[in-house]
Amino acid sequence: MVAGRLTVLGAEEVEYPVTIGPGLLDEALPRFLSERGTARTAVITTENLAPIYGESLAARLPGGFPITIPDGEQHKHLGTVHSIYESLLAYGADRSTVVVALGGGVLGDTAGFAAATFMRGLPLVQVPTSLLAMVDASIGGKVGVDLPQGKNLVGAFHDPIAVFADTFTLETLPPEEFRSGMAEVIKSALVDDPDLIDHLNQFGADPIDEVIERAAAVKVAIVEEDRTEQNIRAYLNLGHTFGHALEVLSGYAWRHGEAVAVGLVAAVRLSELLKVCERGLAETVEGTLVRLGLPVRYTGYAPEDLWQAMQVDKKWQAGNARFVLLRAPGKPVVQDNIPADAVLTVLRSLQQ
Repeated sequence: MVAGRLTVLGAEEVEYPVTIGPGLLDEALPRFLSERGTARTAVITTENLAPIYGESLAARLPGGFPITIPDGEQHKHLGTVHSIYESLLAYGADRSTVVVALGGGVLGDTAGFAAATFMRGLPLVQVPTSLLAMVDASIGGKVGVDLPQGKNLVGAFHDPIAVFADTFTLETLPPEEFRSGMAEVIKSALVDDPDLIDHLNQFGADPIDEVIERAAAVKVAIVEEDRTEQNIRAYLNLGHTFGHALEVLSGYAWRHGEAVAVGLVAAVRLSELLKVCERGLAETVEGTLVRLGLPVRYTGYAPEDLWQAMQVDKKWQAGNARFVLLRAPGKPVVQDNIPADAVLTVLRSLQQ
């Protein structure tokens, strides 16, 4: 994909550029902030990324200063947000200070929530450095943190003023994190780009810029139509009800993408069991996931405990079990009142 290619994401009165390509941290991002008249920039990043990208980026941005937080989902909580508040105050940040969230999905969610709530809201630029964040987490304005009971239970919709996905940063992404991100690519393909599944089966993640662009385009199109998840944006949670339960029970030892991979298989198996889709689709989805190095089974947790962990899923309403299912690739559907015995049957079938 050509560097600097622009996709406009518009929803109601909200409109911002989503730019994907190599080298964006060097010129495009500093130019964007300078042209909008930014005076102060808080670059929030992780302890691992600060010496690689964060400190040098802060030095290139208008009035830039770095704020670092620990790596890992286990630090995605209100205590970390409070530490960001303290750092912003120490640097004299005000409501005109722009927050640049530089990192993966966890960093983007946490820094984004701090930006949404500090002084009732600071301008936010999402700069995803992981594949998962580039194709999913950085787009759409969802920000938030976890509670011990479940993922993303405290959060807000806080749209960024821009998204810059510099694909050069993937060169320093650990292979296991890259594979984890491919689960979100496969999810996007199942939701609204079935031809991308064929591409992944033939060529894997090559060329990566094209794969990112196509997966991100699925999310952009859905968010444009349903910014605050009143309807079809729920489709983007395909596999996530199962996946989030695995993450919570494991104390986040499971990577998000790996848990979602198992969740995708579970969601399609549930679709088959409930006769929402034809038999054989789950086997096809499993094959793609395995081909890209992702897990399709779990061990160490009782199905009943996973079911219990699902009770705090945000998609459920009035105690009714709601799951995103698939009628076919590219045809998701949200179904209510799923019986517990059907979910438990699927969970037992995926135990190693």
